[in-house]
Amino acid sequence: MKIFKNYFEFEHIATSTYLDTKILNIGHNVHPANTQYPDLSHPDKYFFEWVNGRCLTEYQIIYILKGEGLFESNGQKPILIESGTIILLYPGLWHRYRPTENIGWEEYWVGFTGNYAQFFFESSYFSPLSPIIKVGFNNDFINTFSKLEELIEKKEDSLKKLAPFLIVQILGIIYSRVLDLNSKKTKKDRLIYSMLDYIHENWKKDIDFTELSLSNNVSYVWFRKSFKEILGTSPNQYQIMLKIKKAEQMIQDTSLTLSEIAYLVGFKSEFYFSRIFKQKMKYNASSLRKWVPVACNNNI
Repeated sequence: MKIFKNYFEFEHIATSTYLDTKILNIGHNVHPANTQYPDLSHPDKYFFEWVNGRCLTEYQIIYILKGEGLFESNGQKPILIESGTIILLYPGLWHRYRPTENIGWEEYWVGFTGNYAQFFFESSYFSPLSPIIKVGFNNDFINTFSKLEELIEKKEDSLKKLAPFLIVQILGIIYSRVLDLNSKKTKKDRLIYSMLDYIHENWKKDIDFTELSLSNNVSYVWFRKSFKEILGTSPNQYQIMLKIKKAEQMIQDTSLTLSEIAYLVGFKSEFYFSRIFKQKMKYNASSLRKWVPVACNNNI
């Protein structure tokens, strides 16, 4: 597999009408220890500096095969990334990541858009608040990724139309791994994820987390501590980010005013909604319709 190549410009996107999937970029890079990240050969469109981070207008899957590093996104504490880790990146979500300086890492990535991608990333099994999935060394993932790269590199339209089906296969491998991890959850994990399902089903409402705890025969103190331990944030902050993500989608997909959207996702005023959106997403909600996130200018 060739190293660090941004295979296609915009006009050469691999597309499947059936799956409504567009592949925007794909690559593989071995980043040595004690060198700049991203290095200067990184495609300009995706280059970012650690201090600023970036936002994307697409979904991305990043697979760290070897090495280790750090990942950080809105509303989350920095997370240690180890070998065999997949990072799911969402459109419009501020993030940054880099390998540990004296270790480096080897990474694969693919960026894409489309309704199928949105359906997968927005399902209850995945969340921008829990974008890290540990899959270990996964030969099926690497082989499928290699086939995808080979198809796209040939630049033959008939073959490129098959490429999005390999994206679906990659998503299936990730989905299978998540189901496997779910089956091995402890009793505490299963309870927290059951309560998490309730939050997803009632994200628009004013949830009484103390009442939710008592209805599941645990104290609020235990629930909050366990929730934060497993998901990296408090129940209240998790629900706020759910509302923000729903609002983000509505801003892009509808012509509703910000005031109307704020009301529909459960905020009491447009002012409060706008303030929280900027705090969490690092850019103004109004900038989404121009697709120029304030904190991500020149990094998209």
